[in-house]
Amino acid sequence: MLAFGEELTGNDLKKWVDWSVGFFYWSPSVSQVYGELKKLETLGLVTSHVVSEPGVRGRRLYAITPAGTDAVRSWSRGAPVEIPVLKHGVMLRLWLGHLSDPEHLKSLVRAHIENMRELRARAALHAEHSTREPAWAYPRMSLRWAVRYFDAEIELAEQMFDEIDEAAEAFAEARVVEDSGLPQPNDPGSWKTVEDIVEALHTTRS
Repeated sequence: MLAFGEELTGNDLKKWVDWSVGFFYWSPSVSQVYGELKKLETLGLVTSHVVSEPGVRGRRLYAITPAGTDAVRSWSRGAPVEIPVLKHGVMLRLWLGHLSDPEHLKSLVRAHIENMRELRARAALHAEHSTREPAWAYPRMSLRWAVRYFDAEIELAEQMFDEIDEAAEAFAEARVVEDSGLPQPNDPGSWKTVEDIVEALHTTRS
């Protein structure tokens, strides 16, 4: 945020993260923002000063230092390309679908789609209003990517309705303990075999 040339308070940074980066990376709490700012200032990567106005509580503004700019530039250019970490709560509940019922699972998917549509609309609105500063060209590009991501997430979720029915039909053939509803494996520990097969294939292709 500070690499865009403005002096900002911690609250400003939090708002800007929610407005942009939060759609595709992370949205920290205000306390996390201020905690990181203190660390960065200790390292000489940012500086701060308090601005006071008559009748108004003083505000601490932070600015990036040349060393901070070099650090961000070095990271953005040289850090290895990481595999995105997907933490999908709805998918985890679908993975445990045998403990629920198809109609309830579909209601979860419908709620997820509504959430994605709301996020898509917000990202699109923010992208639309990010044209006022030429320096925001790359953030605008990232927000447009977020819109396409949410479109894809909605499409993937809509495909789950038929797949839930297919899964329920296939699961109906499993042996189930009547008291708990838990399945009885035909071949206990067979997941280890699958793991070995996948690992062998991965090694061969590498």
